[in-house]
Amino acid sequence: MPKVKIKRKSTVTDMTAMCDVAFLLLTFFILTATARQPEALKVDTPSSTVTMKQPDTDISTLTVGQGKIFFGVVGQDVRMNTLERIGEQYNITFTPEEKKRFSVIENFGVPIANLKQFIALDNTERMKINQPGIPADSGANNELKQWILQARYATKELHNVDLRFSIKGDSKEKYPEIRKVIDILQDQNINKFSLITSLEAKN
Repeated sequence: MPKVKIKRKSTVTDMTAMCDVAFLLLTFFILTATARQPEALKVDTPSSTVTMKQPDTDISTLTVGQGKIFFGVVGQDVRMNTLERIGEQYNITFTPEEKKRFSVIENFGVPIANLKQFIALDNTERMKINQPGIPADSGANNELKQWILQARYATKELHNVDLRFSIKGDSKEKYPEIRKVIDILQDQNINKFSLITSLEAKN
């Protein structure tokens, strides 16, 4: 007996709905993503096999390279509060506009005497200038000590948590410069901090 041939139906699927979902997701990720600011001091970090992720909040990063020290703290509110406290320490008055501009600067390396001129620059100009680093010599000229101290006070006041610290040092940096930062932290009884490294490739 001959077989009955069944007419094949079209297998075309309407992809309109899936395309809409894909574009909605793409739009969501683009709008919610935060642009990464370029680093003021580029360093080649040493490698390690540690995969611990750095916290996103309540942390300060001290970058050491080329004999310079740069300071950065996460959170616009913490930056503004820290700047106000630094102004009180050094008898410098910062305008609301200067505080707002400073709040978006992720890290910097200029002495307090040049801070107002640095804040007045736009982001492109800041990246072009050669920042000399924050003074960290022992004695009255230890401005890094004040930045660390005032950032700790600001974090505690605003978020009621202790500020954590990470040291990001260049792999070719001389030990005395790194030791200078560690000594400042230990002088404030900060004996727990992280060292930022690059992930070492597995064999």
